[in-house]
Amino acid sequence: MTQEGRRTGRDETEEERADRMWVELIQEVRVAQTGVQILFGFLLTVVFQPKYATLPPLDQVIYIVTVVLGACATGALIGPVSLHRLVAGRRVKPRAVRLASRMTLVGLFLLLATMTSSLVLILRVATHDPYVPYLVAGVVIWYLVCWYGLPLWARRKHTSGPHEATARRPERPDEPHE
Repeated sequence: MTQEGRRTGRDETEEERADRMWVELIQEVRVAQTGVQILFGFLLTVVFQPKYATLPPLDQVIYIVTVVLGACATGALIGPVSLHRLVAGRRVKPRAVRLASRMTLVGLFLLLATMTSSLVLILRVATHDPYVPYLVAGVVIWYLVCWYGLPLWARRKHTSGPHEATARRPERPDEPHE
């Protein structure tokens, strides 16, 4: 509590905090996993379509890069589940939460790359127009604003102020924040 009687943080042990942060992280991962798995599933079917053989070599390379990025994103976003299963009951949850958080951030970056290359491929095949890079750049900027810009702005705005010194702060900058 601060002098004004406002609560500035939670009264929880490190283990309770890790439990709460784990539940929050897994909920976030579920959303991203669903999206990346659906996208990856569709990508896997493209190579079996008759039109694939008629794609120019550059588009085939873009497709292969996209599939590999999608596979990597899937691995990074499923990784926290495997991590939890393999370390459950070993009293390492605070460290596991930090590692899972890093894996999730890597997975989100890979998802961004997968979606970007998917857009490039789809728009190249659908339009053959020179404005495709500009359109994709606009969408990527939108993703960056939504996924990173606004969250970082909110984090900065709401974690600075007169009570910052009394609020419980994560020890590492890559930990999930409240």
